[in-house]
Amino acid sequence: MPDTAPSAAAPLIVIDLQTGMFDGRFDPPIHDADVIAERARKLFDWARKTGRKVAFVRHDGPAGDPLAPGASGWPVWPQLGQAAGEPTFGKSVGNAFSNADLGQWVAGQGVRDVVLIGAQSDFCVAATVKGALAQGLGVTVVSDAHSTLDSEEEKAPDIIVRHNKAFAEQGARLTTTAALIGG
Repeated sequence: MPDTAPSAAAPLIVIDLQTGMFDGRFDPPIHDADVIAERARKLFDWARKTGRKVAFVRHDGPAGDPLAPGASGWPVWPQLGQAAGEPTFGKSVGNAFSNADLGQWVAGQGVRDVVLIGAQSDFCVAATVKGALAQGLGVTVVSDAHSTLDSEEEKAPDIIVRHNKAFAEQGARLTTTAALIGG
């Protein structure tokens, strides 16, 4: 069985779990939004209890976009419970590591791997997996803690399954929330 465990200090990177992904004001909520939020909170608890750092990534959309800075959909979803002192890194493209400050923050943790969750599986999560691997980081994707919206061609659950397979083929480790947190 392949090793699915991240290193003991690998930080948890939360990609684009912003209000606009949950509130349904402009777009439908991401697939299984309530379940994703609950899993995220469990993963935050696990990370904090095991001494791992948690960082949030927030997409900065263009003016007029629901995820534009200052728009109602832009903030990290408050119901997730981001703790004081947990940084938020902005980005305007899919790959969270396009923000050099995130890469420096990860390097500052003294580790060479990360744990990724978030939205959207087929856009920013996929781009961040590629970006992290390109930087030589080990990547663990929590396979049941990222989500997306239906596309015209494909339903969200199928998109998620397809991307989990692609992440593994690219060299990322896959694990589930329960396997990672031990229960």
